[in-house]
Amino acid sequence: MDVDKLAVLRELAERGSVTAVADATYRTPSAVSQSIKALERDLGTVLVERQGRGVRLTEAGRLLAEGAVEIAEVVARTRARFEEFRGDVRGEVTVTAFPSGAEMLLAPLAPRLAAHTPGVTVRLSDLDLAEYELAGATADHDVVVGHSVVAVPEPLATGLHVTSLLREPVDVAVPEGHPLAGRERVRPEDLVGEPWIGVPPGHPFDLVLPMLTVDGQAPRVVQRFLDNHVAAAFVASGQGIALLPRLWATTAQVKGVRLLGLEGVRAGRHVFALSRPDRAERAAVRRVLTELEEIAAELAGQLSR
Repeated sequence: MDVDKLAVLRELAERGSVTAVADATYRTPSAVSQSIKALERDLGTVLVERQGRGVRLTEAGRLLAEGAVEIAEVVARTRARFEEFRGDVRGEVTVTAFPSGAEMLLAPLAPRLAAHTPGVTVRLSDLDLAEYELAGATADHDVVVGHSVVAVPEPLATGLHVTSLLREPVDVAVPEGHPLAGRERVRPEDLVGEPWIGVPPGHPFDLVLPMLTVDGQAPRVVQRFLDNHVAAAFVASGQGIALLPRLWATTAQVKGVRLLGLEGVRAGRHVFALSRPDRAERAAVRRVLTELEEIAAELAGQLSR
């Protein structure tokens, strides 16, 4: 079995089309198809079959694609051990995070790596994805930092390496002059009738709002924004109230709003890092994950003070 051809088959299993594999692996679609056909000739087995305008893996193809993941893990683990043995861990690691996570976790990451592991460099980006999009992003990034209002959603954990980073409470942000601003905590019944500044459907905090329904009265969302800074600005200007993660709001030092603890609802933001299992075995990726864990621990320590 040709390991490189197996890797192409794995990409096809995970990306779903020859064109997507070609784009991701810097090949032409013809080269991808030829690689698969060559693997079929080597093994004497049909691995891919037509389905409408696309293709799908046969049972034999799926079996080999799963094996390709295991092979990639072993190769990456062996290479990592050798790099550690030589004391020469190096390489580029691509990391993406949702914007407020990038603000808290990625900003300090590169300087810390430069000080502790200069051979490892990072290419950083922010990408605000709905929960169902996070797993797919691991195909194009070594580390994907996501968040959820529950512990890592089960579909995300399947087949991926998960590193839990931190959990922070979610608070209700009200304008400083709001009638509730003098309180420390509120309950859902205190918020009935309030206009809300929400997030787009499918994003984590949108899952919290239905929990605040009281006697059939669901929260009324008047505007939706991805960026916490924008949401906080709308709250400060008196256009509604919003849910904001406490640690982010504290470190970002948002002005003109008052943060109130939320009682009666188990609302918190879980932040985690996802990687393909073979990429997680790379020594450089492990160093990045270790730094992210340490940064998150320091941030979490701010909550306890």
